Amino acid sequence: MATPRNDVLQSVFITGLKNVHGVEHQALALIDRQLNHLTNYPEVADKLRKHRVETEQQIVRVEEILDGFGESRSLLKDAALTLSGNLAAIAHVFAPDEILKNSFANFAFENFEAASYNSLIALADAGGFGKATPLLRTSLGEEQAMAAWLDEHNAALTLQYVERRAAGETASH
Repeated sequence: MATPRNDVLQSVFITGLKNVHGVEHQALALIDRQLNHLTNYPEVADKLRKHRVETEQQIVRVEEILDGFGESRSLLKDAALTLSGNLAAIAHVFAPDEILKNSFANFAFENFEAASYNSLIALADAGGFGKATPLLRTSLGEEQAMAAWLDEHNAALTLQYVERRAAGETASH
């Protein structure tokens, strides 16, 4: 396979950074909407609060990389993805199994973010943008850790939901 030109690598890398910046804003919107609905699931709420702080740091890292290229974030992508994050979270609010739907969606979203960071790392390595790699690897590790936590807690959360529902208690959130 031919080696891509560096200008093409850089262009795709910058676009990917702007995309992941918007995705992280979408993640904040998803987390914020869910935090108001986790009264009966304090462990999930605590984990989401911690991941929210990580997400804010991920945004700062992406902005640092963009600044290094003299680029700015895409306000349009940020706004559009924040809106879609809010809409996605709202869609589950009325479901009796809201906690489960959100958990499944969060797991998928964390893996999407991890894939995005893996792609950016490949571009950084191929393009010689080595200063970006440690920042991207930190964010990748955080996303993978969150996805692993969600996966590890899926069965217990599902059973907790069923127990609450069987007891006639509020189970959705």
